[in-house]
Amino acid sequence: MNPALLASALSLLATVTAQSHDHYDMGWVNGYRQGFNFQCPHGEALVAIRSYFSEKEGSDRLWSFECQPTPESLGEPSDCWWDDINRGGLEWTSTCSRNGLVAGVQSKYFESVLDREWQFYCCYYKRRCPYNCMKTADVPEYYREEAEMVIPAYGYFIRGAQTTFSGVLRDRQWKYILCRMTDFDCEFENL
Repeated sequence: MNPALLASALSLLATVTAQSHDHYDMGWVNGYRQGFNFQCPHGEALVAIRSYFSEKEGSDRLWSFECQPTPESLGEPSDCWWDDINRGGLEWTSTCSRNGLVAGVQSKYFESVLDREWQFYCCYYKRRCPYNCMKTADVPEYYREEAEMVIPAYGYFIRGAQTTFSGVLRDRQWKYILCRMTDFDCEFENL
């Protein structure tokens, strides 16, 4: 065999192999079929969420999260808690109670339904209220794709999510609930 052709083929094989494993270098917080508990440092909120799907690995996803300090105008969080929990295989909508912001996520994998249960870690900032809320488009756009959601602009925060589960494809799509927060104290809870 021609040595130049052999070297070229090996180089191409190495490139393809490296590309097929790029998702392993993303700083995932879990392994496939493993639970996880991710919390932002005190005074920070979740701003980016990434995931990678594998049917071969139990129709599960690897997850990665990024946090960012909240603006000084919000002050320090006065209370943080784990909010509502869903059950694997079911649709779920959760918005942090008490006008809270999402500052963490925990999840446990269930082999019996090839799905996860989810729970948000929420933090309360004085008496700030959400406004200008919106839902993102489906993340991922199609089931079984790589997924990424990054806050569209500074000053928006994740307040929760709505998620659907496909029993056929064994995967979830998410619509994240994003809001701005007032710069003044308010007396009501806006869900």
